[in-house]
Amino acid sequence: MTNESIGVTNEMDKTNETGIRLTKRDINKSFILWWLICEISNSYERMQSVAFCASLSPILRKLYRTKEELSQALTRHLNFFNSQGTWGSLIHGITIAMEEQKANNGKIPENAITGIKTGLMGPFAGIGDTIDWGTLKPIIFALACSFGATGSVFGAFIPFLFTIVTVIEGYYLWNFGYSVGKESVKSILQSGWVKELITGASILGLFMMGALAASFVKLDIPLTINIEGGEPLKVQALLDSIAPGILPLLVTFSIYWYLKKRGQNFTIILLSILILSLAGSYIGLF
Repeated sequence: MTNESIGVTNEMDKTNETGIRLTKRDINKSFILWWLICEISNSYERMQSVAFCASLSPILRKLYRTKEELSQALTRHLNFFNSQGTWGSLIHGITIAMEEQKANNGKIPENAITGIKTGLMGPFAGIGDTIDWGTLKPIIFALACSFGATGSVFGAFIPFLFTIVTVIEGYYLWNFGYSVGKESVKSILQSGWVKELITGASILGLFMMGALAASFVKLDIPLTINIEGGEPLKVQALLDSIAPGILPLLVTFSIYWYLKKRGQNFTIILLSILILSLAGSYIGLF
């Protein structure tokens, strides 16, 4: 007997023990629910747990036919949960696969399902934040700004690319997590490709941030130094001859230093930029 036939036989044994089998429609319906409500129910007490439970509730109702079993399943998914909405979808897929196995053969303990969720929500939140929010979104929105600055109508529609990309990404991860179950964790975290992806995304993000700083951060010094017997020396021209764009670079690094050393208080940053800009313009420094 071939490996394929053994795999098919095992799958049939798993799904036919109690006659409960999830369909592609069930999986996709659960994903759509999560995508629509994942950030709606956030609270400091449980964060995304209500949305997590609600997105799985149609599947749990199908898997658990008795009121007691359904109540236990809903209760365990109301525990604290917080991860990145897109990459966290992999956890949902794994959880659905484990719940299906538990409903069919009862061999998976409840704390194993809870432990998988608790152990993975942090790592995948970091991966998702780095790739989606830290790299993809700045690149796509910077592209939109570039089109918008030239008056192109495409600048208004390019940001929707981020939504399209993340929906496709989340859909794939949701179904991938379900198809390979908890073994997907080993294949993803141990294969090393995630580390390479994050490294590449970080390098690309640094290039993009440098380009954005040079293009959109504007700071000029209109001061001139009078030299006896010669032409006045323009301070800005002198700085540009040393390193073009050095002032925007210093502003960017100053903000980065503040974020890293003093905390992420964006209100203080915005007010400081506004006050310094107005004061510098008033006295003729900027």
